[in-house]
Amino acid sequence: MEHIKTYNAMEIKHKNGNIVVEGPITAAYLACLDFHEDLVAFRPPAQQHKALVEIASLPEGRILIVRDANQVVGYVTYLYPDPLERWSQGKIENLIELGAIEVIPKFRGGGVGKSLLLVSMMDDAMEDYIILTTEYYWHWDLKGTKLNVWEYRKVMEKMMNAGGLEYYATDDPEISSHPANCLMARIGKRIDQESVQKFDSLRFMNRFMY
Repeated sequence: MEHIKTYNAMEIKHKNGNIVVEGPITAAYLACLDFHEDLVAFRPPAQQHKALVEIASLPEGRILIVRDANQVVGYVTYLYPDPLERWSQGKIENLIELGAIEVIPKFRGGGVGKSLLLVSMMDDAMEDYIILTTEYYWHWDLKGTKLNVWEYRKVMEKMMNAGGLEYYATDDPEISSHPANCLMARIGKRIDQESVQKFDSLRFMNRFMY
């Protein structure tokens, strides 16, 4: 399922300088921008930049960025779930995953993460999707933020809530492996009941199947 991706932007007056949240952006535009060296949460910056360009070129791929002049200082990704994850097993074509969200330490705070999600949901096409995100504590920058897992979880939930994502229970073994991990999702306004039921059956695969 591919929709026209409606570009949106928001300027933020941050205490460390004015920045722009924008997207979904094209792969060509993203390739032209510099990528900040502090974006290290998932892989080395150069590799992550390359990976994001690849995601942006996918039919369903959406990348929104936080831009400081010509430099990417934050981003969020949306794409189909990994084929190895349970979330791809239901063959729900209107299910996409918020795969990664990251903002460099300099621009954390001040609602930058929330703004990435708010701008994402300005796109009306998002009402045609179930958007899910799996939050694992081992991806969190506990050291850099000096927060414990529960404090960080609270911050993540608040940020996801800004984009309309809510907590959903699941028996997924990876999520269930630690009480701070969680599944969050947003059901678009135009999602049919059959898709919701398929999503529910994915959430509780170990209990029953529809």
